[in-house]
Amino acid sequence: MWLATAVAAVLFIAACGGTGRGTRTDIPLSPATLGRIGYTVQVGSFRHMENAIRLTESLRSRGVSAYYFVHAKGIYRVRFGDFPSRSMAELKARKLRKAGIIGNYYIVSPREYAVSRGGKYGRRHVRESLVRTARSFLGVPYRWGGSSRRGLDCSGLAMSVYMVNGIRLPRSSRAQYGAGRPVGMAELRKGDLVFFATSGGRRVSHVGIYIGGGKFIHAPNRGKRVRIDSLSNGYYRKTFVGARTYL
Repeated sequence: MWLATAVAAVLFIAACGGTGRGTRTDIPLSPATLGRIGYTVQVGSFRHMENAIRLTESLRSRGVSAYYFVHAKGIYRVRFGDFPSRSMAELKARKLRKAGIIGNYYIVSPREYAVSRGGKYGRRHVRESLVRTARSFLGVPYRWGGSSRRGLDCSGLAMSVYMVNGIRLPRSSRAQYGAGRPVGMAELRKGDLVFFATSGGRRVSHVGIYIGGGKFIHAPNRGKRVRIDSLSNGYYRKTFVGARTYL
């Protein structure tokens, strides 16, 4: 299953590290500000990613926080919103359908997310689900920020993976770094995020999702696709800044 609501407008930041134009999501958040996603609206069943992206961007242009993912192999869908109640999600969905923006829709209950099921099956279940979601993005084209129709950027990938599993995460890599709880290399667990200063210095500019065995999944840079790399790789070992957990 391929699987990217955070606060309004977070998907408009234009870089992996995030410029923060028009938002405050580039400002470090405390772990207390993170939380579980509420009710979300799911729409569409597309065989071409471009159609899912087109709908996603149409929603964003109307101020609706949205992301797309692959629900099953070859089937792309879109989710939007982070509503405190089903009735509020229904109201927004009906308005958008009446306006001809969306067609049929499905309201995703918070109980359906992996993080909610984790209360029954434990954190390991959530971590395994995060890794499955991250793997589902393998091969998706990279994109720089939120304006291109060519794929995902690194922080957008991380945010999407967490959102699909019911966890609200900031949009930019620097904000994600500030929002998590620090973990040492020896403490890394599946689903944790690993951060890098790929632009020099120690300022976070890149993020990946740890999948175990010293490896992580990330969207490397323009012209490349989401892939797996190793923390022992000389480049990533040199630019590694730290890791964060959100569970």
